Amino acid sequence: MVRIWGKMGVVFLGCSCSSALWTWKKRSSFPLNSNANFSKRRVIKDPNQALKIKVSQSQVLSVDREMAIKKNGFIPSSAPEELKKVLKEVAAEWGDTIQDIEEFDVIPLKGAMTNEVFQIIWPKNHGDRHLKVLVRIYGEGVELFFNRNDEIRTFEYMSNHGFKHFYLISRLATFAQLFFFWIYQALSAADLRDPEISSLIAAKLREFHNLDMPGPKNVLLWEQLRTWLSQAKKICSLRTTKEFRLDILGEEISFLEKELTKGCQEIGFCHNDLQYGNIMMDEETRAITLIDYEYASYNPVAYDLANHFCEMAANYHSETPHILDYSIYPDIKERRRFISSYLASSGNELSDAIVEQLLIDAEKYTLANHLFWSLWGIISGHINKIDFNYLEYARQRIQQYWLTKPLLLGS
Repeated sequence: MVRIWGKMGVVFLGCSCSSALWTWKKRSSFPLNSNANFSKRRVIKDPNQALKIKVSQSQVLSVDREMAIKKNGFIPSSAPEELKKVLKEVAAEWGDTIQDIEEFDVIPLKGAMTNEVFQIIWPKNHGDRHLKVLVRIYGEGVELFFNRNDEIRTFEYMSNHGFKHFYLISRLATFAQLFFFWIYQALSAADLRDPEISSLIAAKLREFHNLDMPGPKNVLLWEQLRTWLSQAKKICSLRTTKEFRLDILGEEISFLEKELTKGCQEIGFCHNDLQYGNIMMDEETRAITLIDYEYASYNPVAYDLANHFCEMAANYHSETPHILDYSIYPDIKERRRFISSYLASSGNELSDAIVEQLLIDAEKYTLANHLFWSLWGIISGHINKIDFNYLEYARQRIQQYWLTKPLLLGS
């Protein structure tokens, strides 16, 4: 069932390769991949003539959550006229005429924890391939976590700096985005432990950190933690407040900021959510693409490395996706290998001292990362209806914080 529902947004992403696989976790967005050559495959002849689909705040599109539990389905003829118009216009732009809305097959994708992602498939008029379009439905209350205007500015920057394989469709408060994914597939949890793939990810992350994004380059981590803590206190019961010790987390944040910002640190444009579902690989060239920029901001690069290491304890496509297994957290040898690949990819001379210092810094920043995603989980558990045990996820992150803090900071 498709209906107009709430103040949410819709994102369209396109794919014309029937073999592509898609896996997503919390948040999904657009690709960064300067290595891939999309010019030979692009369907729209002129990137500047992308569809201008207007979605007003009172006519935002959404997909009913009941669809998420089906293995596949279809968009019925009773769907909102605006959705029909959007899908038909996208199809027409790619040379396909859709007579009946029921020609669109809908497949919900697993792993999303804030947004819901659906794959829409329809037969092309020419050839034997089907066109795939990913539709991302913004989750409830996501405006508490990030600023959509910042996301739009990031899209615009990428679009104006050679990344023409995606198009911003609407620039209103709620908007649609159009992407081209071809022979890419998302990585699995196991892929992160593959030394060759890990090295490619490290190099791509270094490239990402070196992006010169417009606007202020201030570190946002500590401000975000304090903002989320304030929000968590407002919505949590007394019992939850006591369990997570929210009354003293403000002091913990200040303590961490003081301890972790000592000395000189490299600041870069960080992804801040580099888990396996947000990394895609070209099946032919093995080029890496990073997706999901909703949480991207300037931060210490050591924090982004810490986040990636922490994500290796997760498997969001298991029967219990909220359960974290810290027994498989990467050991020091694996972390050192990743950081060495990360630093070496810049072409600068590499010293053991530089590697070891970044290794130490990244491990300390796991503490801030535990607080970050614990607060995210607490808030999400109160506002998001997606089938994910947010509070248990948050509980594990805060427990890991208290467990490792004495080991890393001696207090």
